[in-house]
Amino acid sequence: MNIHENIEKMIQLLENGDMDKAKDLFLKIKNSNNDEEKYLLAEELLQLGFLNEAKELYELLLVTYPNEGELKVSLAEILIEMDKESDAISYLDSIQEDDPDYPRALLILADLYQMQGLVEVSENKLRQAKQLLPDESIIDFALGELYASEGKNNEAIKFYEELLNRGKTLIAGVDINGRLAEVLSSAGKFEEALPFFERAVEENNEINTLFGYALTAYQAGFFKKAIELFIQLREMDPEYHSLYLYLGKCYESEEDLENAMQAVKSGIAVDEFNKELYQFGGKLALKLGDESLAEEYFRQALVLDSGYIDAALTLNKLLLHQQRYEDVLEITLQMEKEGDIDPQLHWDAAISFQALEQYQDALKHYQQAYNDLKNHSEFLAEYGYFLMEEGKRSEAIEIFQTLLHDDPLNEEWISLLERLEDH
Repeated sequence: MNIHENIEKMIQLLENGDMDKAKDLFLKIKNSNNDEEKYLLAEELLQLGFLNEAKELYELLLVTYPNEGELKVSLAEILIEMDKESDAISYLDSIQEDDPDYPRALLILADLYQMQGLVEVSENKLRQAKQLLPDESIIDFALGELYASEGKNNEAIKFYEELLNRGKTLIAGVDINGRLAEVLSSAGKFEEALPFFERAVEENNEINTLFGYALTAYQAGFFKKAIELFIQLREMDPEYHSLYLYLGKCYESEEDLENAMQAVKSGIAVDEFNKELYQFGGKLALKLGDESLAEEYFRQALVLDSGYIDAALTLNKLLLHQQRYEDVLEITLQMEKEGDIDPQLHWDAAISFQALEQYQDALKHYQQAYNDLKNHSEFLAEYGYFLMEEGKRSEAIEIFQTLLHDDPLNEEWISLLERLEDH
């Protein structure tokens, strides 16, 4: 029986589940003097997932061929699968620099060190590999991936562009046009990213790539194009939750508020727990003059996240406009229970207590807001007038002096200070 017949028989036994006969044949090959047969069987067993058996054969071969880098790489890959990274690194580090498999070992080491958070070590290994094989696409791809994962977008862009310049559009199952588009978009180069997204989608209209294309078109200000792409995405998968918020924002940017609101409602229908959809929908409702719906949406956003500050602030603004001061205080109290409170909420509370003629509470909230809002002229003006009404002349003078310092020609502040200082 020749070498290949033995290997084929072994595979057949394994596929048929005849483990006893397979074990006997494995031991026969393992104990033979035929190293080529051992190697071929190890390769097949590795492909089939019999890691321990493949490992035994590679280790035997390594005794005979102690400097064979290919064997060490194969053993390292098995050990990685077994979560024995330290042992894998030991094998890889022992490969000589003049070994044909040394660059491959460097790539595996780079991947291992990156997983361990040792990014600089990983980069050094890849740079070593790049020096040895300057035109090897898989090395450029690995460098691009490393830099992209670390947010070093400009460095990543160079390597992806180099790959495309060589005509490499697909490596390790990854579309390079799509990857370059994503990195350009992450770098804020939205317009530059669009043609690469277009090529990626033409090659493979994958749903996440299409979303990235649509989102980048929105970020670049091409709202009509973004709407077209988001609608295409919706037709492919109506359950793709993330599209609805941005579709609504695109329509809003085109001043098409009705369709923007319809996008929000469609989004809520497929994702009723998306607080941002309710918040955005509330703002749209205000623009459409529907204060009741706006309040409903803001309150639902707060039901989903009781500490959602944006929803609390916009709801309070609506309630202040409606002079519903007790409701404002209820929202403010709720946010206080959540922890840190936004200074705007203290200001809202101060206005509400003042309107309810609870002046001591109003003063307390003005004071709490002051440190954060002391450079806010509208707040200072309201606070200054409140202090005047409360007879706190010296404190009011200090506030209006600050306002006059920032706006020295303001006749209102000049007149007020003259009156206050004359008394």
